[in-house]
Amino acid sequence: MILPIYAYGNPVLKKIGKEIEKSYEGLDSLLKNMWDTMYNAKGIGLAAPQIGRDIRLFIIDTKQLEEDEKGLKGCKMVFINAEMLDEFDEVKSYEEGCLSIPNVRGDIDRKSSIKIKYLDEQFKEHIETFSGLNARVIQHEYDHIDGKLFTEKLKPIRKRRVQRKLDNIRKGDIKISYRMKFV
Repeated sequence: MILPIYAYGNPVLKKIGKEIEKSYEGLDSLLKNMWDTMYNAKGIGLAAPQIGRDIRLFIIDTKQLEEDEKGLKGCKMVFINAEMLDEFDEVKSYEEGCLSIPNVRGDIDRKSSIKIKYLDEQFKEHIETFSGLNARVIQHEYDHIDGKLFTEKLKPIRKRRVQRKLDNIRKGDIKISYRMKFV
């Protein structure tokens, strides 16, 4: 089922997600719905707060970018109760966007490599290192489960330039091709 994506301004996007147990009711169907919702919106990542759940869960699929991004070995993964262990290597700037903040993009500085501990959909624990675009997408989605949005990382001049768009999103005054839930 395709779920509405919660828009900028919704309080759930600013909440720190709660950890979940293997017994979390409806987890399998929630994950299926998240994949359906993300692909319907043409996204590469989706965090539970973006569909109104304040839990520590996100999904990514960068495999769909392999043709466009030379050298990328994409990944399709579920991250449950993730904990960022380290962010390292050089800081790189890259243009980001977000399904909860449609039609707003901006260059965001992030460390190019990460080490993260997480549970997969079978609740098997992993500690892995990611770099490049995979690391960036994971960092972006991880920010969501910590109640942070990429717009908070925009340079001040860029943030001032997009403020009107942000205000319009908050009011629901936008045209978008996927279902959204506004404040």
